[in-house]
Amino acid sequence: MLYKKIVLIVLGFFVSFVGFSQDAKERNQENINVNKFRQLYQEFSSPNMFRTASGAPGPAYYQQQADYKMDIELDDENKRIYGSETITYTNNSPDNLEYLWVQLDQNIRKKDSPSLLIDGGGVSPAYLPSGFTKEFLTDSFDGGFNIEYVIDENNKPLKHFVNQTMMRVDLPNILKSGESFSFSIKWWYNIQDHVNQDGRSGYESFDKDGNRVYIIAQFFPRMAVYNEVEGWQNYQFWGDGEFALPFGNYDVKITVPSDHILDATGELQNRKNVFSKEMIKRYNKAKKTYDKPVMIVTQAEAEEVEKGFSKKKKTWHFQAENVRDFAFATSRKFIWDMMAVKIGDKDVMAVSMYPKEGNPLWEDYSTVVVAETLKTYSDYTFDYPYHKAISVHAKQIGMEYPMICFNFGRPNIDGSYSDDVKFGMIGVIIHEVGHNWFPMIVNNDERQWAWMDEGINTFVQYITEQKLGKDIPEIIYPLENFPSDRGPANMITRYMGVDQNFLAPIMSNPENVYSLGPNAYGKPATALNILRETVMGKELFDHAFKTYSKRWMFKHPSPEDFFRTMEDASAVDLDWFWRGWFYTTDYVDIGIKEVNQYFVSSEPSVAVKKIMEERGITKLRPLVFLENFDNDTNSVKDNDPLENSKLLNNYLNENEVSNKEVPKFFYEIIFEKPGGLVMPIIVDFEYEDGTTKRVTYPAQIWRKNDNEVKKLITSNKKIINIILDPDLETADIDTSNNSWPKKQDESEFDKFKSKVKG
Repeated sequence: MLYKKIVLIVLGFFVSFVGFSQDAKERNQENINVNKFRQLYQEFSSPNMFRTASGAPGPAYYQQQADYKMDIELDDENKRIYGSETITYTNNSPDNLEYLWVQLDQNIRKKDSPSLLIDGGGVSPAYLPSGFTKEFLTDSFDGGFNIEYVIDENNKPLKHFVNQTMMRVDLPNILKSGESFSFSIKWWYNIQDHVNQDGRSGYESFDKDGNRVYIIAQFFPRMAVYNEVEGWQNYQFWGDGEFALPFGNYDVKITVPSDHILDATGELQNRKNVFSKEMIKRYNKAKKTYDKPVMIVTQAEAEEVEKGFSKKKKTWHFQAENVRDFAFATSRKFIWDMMAVKIGDKDVMAVSMYPKEGNPLWEDYSTVVVAETLKTYSDYTFDYPYHKAISVHAKQIGMEYPMICFNFGRPNIDGSYSDDVKFGMIGVIIHEVGHNWFPMIVNNDERQWAWMDEGINTFVQYITEQKLGKDIPEIIYPLENFPSDRGPANMITRYMGVDQNFLAPIMSNPENVYSLGPNAYGKPATALNILRETVMGKELFDHAFKTYSKRWMFKHPSPEDFFRTMEDASAVDLDWFWRGWFYTTDYVDIGIKEVNQYFVSSEPSVAVKKIMEERGITKLRPLVFLENFDNDTNSVKDNDPLENSKLLNNYLNENEVSNKEVPKFFYEIIFEKPGGLVMPIIVDFEYEDGTTKRVTYPAQIWRKNDNEVKKLITSNKKIINIILDPDLETADIDTSNNSWPKKQDESEFDKFKSKVKG
């Protein structure tokens, strides 16, 4: 409409002038580009033949391969593990290699490990008795690898040097591009009590029956990653930064007491030798049962077996293709159940192993949750490619490996359990099974970028949890929704609002942040949830996310590959989003600074008269003016708003205004952004007649003024309330400035939010 154009010309001049002046004052003396919508050219490395600008692997992309053949024996009596392995390393890079780096992660548990000295601290004013005993009265554990030899395929010793958790193996000859080299390592170490000595693997002792449950991982010397991004990823293992590993094929034989039940990464090769006839019969039934788990080893059978301690041995043989790691669990206490899950055009076995101390919780929920996790993750990424997924009960631990994971969640001695224990167990099973996708298949560098697997996985975990409540509602009964503890925006606001001295960007090494949980898990999961539901929309996001997952399955993506793919597959410029959420510690705080109401006038406003005076203008052509009520000097504001709008008839012919809705009310809203993080502005307007309207202004509304923006709102109904972020979906850390009229107390604000949402 003509009158709107005229008004906006006048008002737009003031907005542009004020905004330009304000921005100009804030620019530094070098006049560098500090606009938050600038591209990430300085942060990103240049695309190349290995990794393209689209975020896809390039034509020269390569990755190394490490194949393992191992013989392992677990000494239950002495709590020790022995192993010998032959590694065949294939150099697919264009580089010639003089040496290889092997990871010795168990060395973090050596008595003289530097990792014991890197954390500061002081005197605690009080200790729990158990904590005091652990801190001051317990002998230090003597862990770490004992390397007996490193030899080549001709049994000749290879020169090697151990540097903390890394071992350099010097090659007798240059390993040229396309060549392979085989060498063998023999080793042993003492297994730690993971309940009392921490760690991602180890054993738990059960004093009542004298048995132990073993969850064994990081148990063998493993090849480090070599690529064009890092060269050798030989950053030391200090405890928080997890693992970077190449893919390979595994042939592993594990010898344990003959009365143990064992499962591991890979496909069991000698089932007839280690299963009883009844177990095989049950297993075959489980392969065809899709609705509920089938017991392979019952609780009664496990309780009977745990009474004895066999001196005989049994060897379990597994083979796995194209996996990045290997882990196993073994105990005579294990109950074992399985069921089949249809994933795409093939069947996958969902599996659980747990001692009687896990029941009834584990028998009721574990395998069912594994099955639902396989379905949901496959829907949002790619079909699960392995033949099984195992959930193993382990006190205090949540940890993941290919096809197998260790999960906490234990009922009371009498079998009772709280909702917190139940949902905590379900959540950790989803999370750890989900790690099969990130990073076991989409194989990011955990040592450097914890968020790429933890944050992305936590995001898909949240989707799975919420879907689980809808698909199997009895799991969350009597709650309305699954009580997720990460994912929704309002759950990260407390962390994002803490003292900046105790924050680090998501794009930080996990060893160098104060609070790894919210930094690597919670904040990136929330960011992706906001990106999906508020910024991009589910359809665009889901397509881009699946594109990333498929592009990088069984490969090694970098953060830039993820960022670039999400933009490439969606046509949404997200550089501003990545910069704010991942490269800074900025927080979200958007508020309503001011609301002004205007009326239509045939006379120049005070502001216009001032400009006329300053510029020596004595006469104006006919214009329509909007006058602020606060500046009114006549009685127009007392008229009905429609009567004011009818002044338009003085300037526009009847045809121009007929059959058109003439606005009765004009409002100027000034939005401010005390927080540094750029986000969309989501506004709910409540009108005098009780109706509401939602408007979402894209984040780009801040592109020309990073501090405040003004919007002119027209309406034929009076606005009585305005609220920002009514569904708390932007992670705004301060809602006290999110309403107009300004809220008087929290109850009124919440009441209005509920009314708007309803």
